[in-house]
Amino acid sequence: MSFDPATLGSLSLEEKRRLARELLDSRREEHPAYTDLTYDMAMHSTSAEHAESRRFGEWLKAISEDDAYSFEAPRLGGQRTEVDILRESGEVLHVLNFGSYNYLGYSHHPEVIAAAKEALDRYGLGAGSSPILSGTLKIHRELEGRILEFLGLEGRAVSLFSSGYAVNTGTISSFVKQGHCVVLDRSVHMSIQEGAQLSKARTFYFRHNDVGNLEQVLRRLAPENTRVLVCTEGVFSADGDRGRLAEIVELSHRYGAQVLVDEAHSILVAGPGGRGVGEEQGVLRDIDLLVLTFSKAFGGVGGALVAREEMARYVNWYARCRMFSCALDPAVAGGLIKVLELAAGSDGGERRERVRANAARLRSLLADSVSTGVSESWIVPVMYGLGRLTFPLNDFLQKTGLETNIMQFPAVPKDESRIRLFVTAEHTDAQIDRAVSLIRQAAQRFGFAKEGT
Repeated sequence: MSFDPATLGSLSLEEKRRLARELLDSRREEHPAYTDLTYDMAMHSTSAEHAESRRFGEWLKAISEDDAYSFEAPRLGGQRTEVDILRESGEVLHVLNFGSYNYLGYSHHPEVIAAAKEALDRYGLGAGSSPILSGTLKIHRELEGRILEFLGLEGRAVSLFSSGYAVNTGTISSFVKQGHCVVLDRSVHMSIQEGAQLSKARTFYFRHNDVGNLEQVLRRLAPENTRVLVCTEGVFSADGDRGRLAEIVELSHRYGAQVLVDEAHSILVAGPGGRGVGEEQGVLRDIDLLVLTFSKAFGGVGGALVAREEMARYVNWYARCRMFSCALDPAVAGGLIKVLELAAGSDGGERRERVRANAARLRSLLADSVSTGVSESWIVPVMYGLGRLTFPLNDFLQKTGLETNIMQFPAVPKDESRIRLFVTAEHTDAQIDRAVSLIRQAAQRFGFAKEGT
């Protein structure tokens, strides 16, 4: 079933949604498992034989038979603004790449690659051991020092991890324990939520960015009688909005709680000199546990905790995912050092200006046709709602030439699914305009365009 875009433009929002449901129903007639299952329906089962894996496999098989499986498609080159991808069918598609968070383009910068190669030649492919045992290399110490220099936080210490996810799970589960309390913004990343679960501390939530609601929670907990950790983010990955860090830090400290801020999507991009939202809001030096991720604007992989020296050293030993994992690979560490050098200079400043301008252009062009929520950053979500639309929508976007980043339950609440567009400094005006055109086509076809468009 296909819909004529010219006809769709004259329909009401409810009629567009009805047509979207008809599209799903037509696919269901051919493949019953195609849309009857959503991600959460294959998460649980009480059977002894793990029936959920069979159910999930049947679902994916039906989607693949319809040539609609668009996930896990290998890229045939680096994460540039345009890339060739290989579908399961063997078809190669050339797409605009708005699905990668290589915000500043450093993952393929020639000087970064050269620095990584130099470290590879000197130290070899991997660190070969836990960082607590024999896996710490001189280049790791150099990276730690460069991070503190970049942030202007001399006197603090850095704990390096081999993944950004592990920074949150390891830090939180070692900092708080059973009997303590963790208070989470409802929109924090899954790694923060899992860190709270691993800690066995009592977990509480406050409404997203609602400082008044946070105060209500802290007042009930009486932090003077127990350890309390409040967790939030610089830029939230689901909505692309900034955390209210200045207010949250001041309030939490007033109640005796400590604060973890994850700057994964904001470090190098937000704030003066790229030092993040904490610096932008004047509280960088007041954050107790600062989390950085190297897989976003750094263009690499891994992450780091920045904290008081005694706390960082404690986390080094008591974050199990760090102690029982291999240290950060040296080639990546070498590349990250060069990234920090570039980001601190004029090159970083120019790239930050471009990514901010590009994001503003994209949001502006999309504003009249789709909902982009509360985004105010280089993450621009486009709300499409129903999780059942995820596979046909992503398939449609890829085949029309646009690679995006789909987010659905459990990463966001049910029926609040969204396309995420990650804007980089290297996207051109023409590429942004083309992406907008394709998003509008998808919105018309699947019924999530704004009324009157």
